[in-house]
Amino acid sequence: MDFTLSEEQEAVAQSADAIFSGLASTERVSAVEQTDDRLDQELWRALADANLLGLAVPGEYGGSGLGLSELCLVLEAQGRTIAPVPLWATAVLGALPISRFGTEEHRSRWLPGVVSGDVKLSAALTEVAACAASALESGGAVGVRASGGDGSWLLEGVARAVPQAHLARRVLVPATTEAGLAVFIVDPRADGVSLERVVTTDRQLHPHMHLHGCAVPEADLLAGPDDGSRLVAWTLERARTALCAISLGVCEAAVRQTAAFLNERRQFGRPLASFQGAKLKVADAYMDTEAIRVTMWQAAWRIDTGRDSAEAVACAKWWAADAGQRVVHATQHLHGGIGADVTYPIHRYFLWGKQIELMLGGPSSELARLGSLVAARFREATAAPAAGTGK
Repeated sequence: MDFTLSEEQEAVAQSADAIFSGLASTERVSAVEQTDDRLDQELWRALADANLLGLAVPGEYGGSGLGLSELCLVLEAQGRTIAPVPLWATAVLGALPISRFGTEEHRSRWLPGVVSGDVKLSAALTEVAACAASALESGGAVGVRASGGDGSWLLEGVARAVPQAHLARRVLVPATTEAGLAVFIVDPRADGVSLERVVTTDRQLHPHMHLHGCAVPEADLLAGPDDGSRLVAWTLERARTALCAISLGVCEAAVRQTAAFLNERRQFGRPLASFQGAKLKVADAYMDTEAIRVTMWQAAWRIDTGRDSAEAVACAKWWAADAGQRVVHATQHLHGGIGADVTYPIHRYFLWGKQIELMLGGPSSELARLGSLVAARFREATAAPAAGTGK
């Protein structure tokens, strides 16, 4: 399988790398982390001006009409600089499902603003991401309930850890109805909505969204009970693959910085890079990073080409969660005492790696899920000949 980038993809990767590396310096990231909203507005504007926010938005709404693979190139560049912008929340959690499931009014209202950088979006998927398929179908694990349906809906409950909800113009909120799971486009500043500030492991803000009788018009129903579960499952596959792309960038940068550090730092009159133990740890981290890369691209390619992607996404998710943790732990440890300095750059990569693992979920549960998918496919394959012969 050849994952060589096309000329268009090369241009996207180069543009993203130039913008992130040019603007998201360590000093700048640290300064943005001290602000109230944790947003680098200048970097966000630069991404919009380069049309990198609208890569996967259809052309009729001002975007480039490309796919998840191209978005992953930009997210990988973000991971390499751990830049504080709501790219994943807006372009993946918000714009992708609106493009796919929204009405013409939804798309024309929100997508041009995403492309221009004027609209930031998010989605409340933290709780549903952890539930089993059967629970997702019933909406049993969702913390928000919706009632009504005759012209408007009333939402009650709590949507936890919504990525950059404080920046979003709208948040996609799954809610349980009498007929099943529905998804609403909710204004986080509307009456009946309050945001509880939550600082994550990587120093970003993922507020809890409290809904107390929040009225949502029927026009802002993105997916009714007949389609809500499918929208959530569709979005989660893309969201998880995109997180793997960020993890790839985080790990790649951490390995590079560690290799440079080991070559510069000397012990007993020799560079640390010359010691076998250090070499082996860096080699293992490099191989883990490459495993994240190939599994992430496999998942993104299968999604973009319309192939069944459940196993590929589960595999990429497991590698990013499991191997990603090994990489950020090893690279921090190889820095010795300075690796524990929270003002030193490598520590921030450790924090981002840990946050991504938490958002992807534990690798053990994902490995069990992947095993179930493989076993189910095996049962189907072995049962097919018998069915065909009437045995």
